[in-house]
Amino acid sequence: MSQASPSKLKRLLLLIWVFLLLGLIVWICGEIYFNLGSNAVALAVHESRQPLQVLTKRGEWKKIASMTPGDLAGALITRHVEDGLRWSTLKVSRPTGNWADVVQAIFGAEIHVVVVQPEQFEFSASYLPQFQVTTAVERLKSERLNFVITANFRDPQGKPLGYVYHQGKQVNAAFKEWSGSFFVKAGRPYFGPKSLLDEVPGPIEEATQGYPAVMKNHTIFSYIDAKPDAFFDGSKITYRALAGMRRDGVIVFVLSGDGGVMNVSETAELARKLDVQHATLLDGGRALQYSLNTEDGPWHFAAMNTDLDISRHPLDRQRSPVFIAVRKRAPEIIRIGQ
Repeated sequence: MSQASPSKLKRLLLLIWVFLLLGLIVWICGEIYFNLGSNAVALAVHESRQPLQVLTKRGEWKKIASMTPGDLAGALITRHVEDGLRWSTLKVSRPTGNWADVVQAIFGAEIHVVVVQPEQFEFSASYLPQFQVTTAVERLKSERLNFVITANFRDPQGKPLGYVYHQGKQVNAAFKEWSGSFFVKAGRPYFGPKSLLDEVPGPIEEATQGYPAVMKNHTIFSYIDAKPDAFFDGSKITYRALAGMRRDGVIVFVLSGDGGVMNVSETAELARKLDVQHATLLDGGRALQYSLNTEDGPWHFAAMNTDLDISRHPLDRQRSPVFIAVRKRAPEIIRIGQ
C-alpha cells in the first residue's frame, strides 16, 4: 500500500487550514451582519409549543408562569448600572427535546431588561427629515443618546404607521388600529394603551404609536391570551420589545436579546412580574434594534441585517423611520443667591 508523500500531506493540511479559516471568516461576517447565532436559535425554536423558561438564581430552569416576582428579580443578572438606569439580563431557554436544545446549548438565549428613572432621563421621538430610514446605532451616535430603540411599525416603503409627535407638534398621522402608545406630557414619559392619552392631562410633547397595548393597571388584556392571532401574530415566537411603566413612573423595557425570542403572552407575563402597571409592544421581529451607552462604550443589538443593502428576503436591510430616544437630563443650573 502506498503512503502519501510528505508534500501531499502538507498540501492536504494546508487545504484544510484554508477551508477552516474561510469558514471562520464567513461566520464572523455572518455574526456581524446577520446575527447568525441568535437567528439559529430563533429558527430552531420558532415552531415550539413549549413554554419559555428562565434560569433562576439557584441554577434551576423555571417556567415563567410558575415564577414569583421574587424569583424573577433574583434571576436578573446586572450588566450596567448608572444613576437612574439599569440594564440586566435573564438567561432563558425553550426545551424541545430535539436538536433545537443543542442549538440553544451552543449559542444560548437571553432577554434584556432596561429600567430607566424619568427624573434623570428625558424621552423623545427620534427620526430623520422626511422620515428617512435609519438605525439605532446612527441615532445613538448622532444624538449622543443613552438608550434608543425602534418605535413605530412601518409600511413597505419605510414610512411610519401611527402618530408621531415631536416638540409639541404632530408630524405623522394616527393609525387607528394601533392600540398602544408612548407619549410625554409635562416632561414625563408614559407607555401603555392609548386611553392613557385622555386620562393624563396636558398637551402631548412627544409621542409614537405602538401595537398592541398589552396591559393596564397590572392586568394583561384578555385578547393577549384568548385571541392572540385574531389581530396580531401573538402566538408567533419571534423577537419582541415591550415598553411599560410602573406605578411610580419608572420605565421598564423587556427586550429580546440574542436567541431570546418570545410570544406576546410570555413578554407580557414577564412585564407583569416585573411590577409593570401599563405596557405596549413596540416594533419587533426582524426590525428590532436598540443601542445602549455603557461605561465600556456603546452596546448594540439588531435582530437582523441593518447595514448591507440586500434586496432578497429575509436578508434585506432592516432600517426604521422612528425611534424612541432616551437622554440624560441636563443638570439644573443653580444661580447664586437663589
